[in-house]
Amino acid sequence: MSDPQTPETPSVLFVCVHNAGRSQMAAAFLTHLAGDRVEVRSAGSAPAEHVNPAVVEAMAEVGIDIATEIPKVLTAEAVQASDVVITMGCGDACPYFPGKTYLDWKLDDPAGQGVTAVRPIRDDIRSRVQSLVSDLTAGGRG
Repeated sequence: MSDPQTPETPSVLFVCVHNAGRSQMAAAFLTHLAGDRVEVRSAGSAPAEHVNPAVVEAMAEVGIDIATEIPKVLTAEAVQASDVVITMGCGDACPYFPGKTYLDWKLDDPAGQGVTAVRPIRDDIRSRVQSLVSDLTAGGRG
């Protein structure tokens, strides 16, 4: 039996194509909202060279600095190490492993968009991440 005082920390992997927008925002919100209660990763099936500047600006508006984040390539190891894998338009590029929870969030792609277009995407992601935090941490509130 597991000790209720030391629950395992759930881990979440956010995946999009470039790891320059949606997955970076989601990872930043989850880190901001859940702190050390959740292990957070993000990756892209075809990572960009840098995070979308409009995404960096939109996140800065809500007090979260992701200017130093670097897009990372999606690996099978990252998927295997995660309890929950949330895809955001990466298609079939995400490897599948039994026993993982997979969610697909349909979100507009901020690539090539200005900050005005990124704000509603950011706000949608924040809302989804807030629900995710509640779901992931509800078990510890008993």
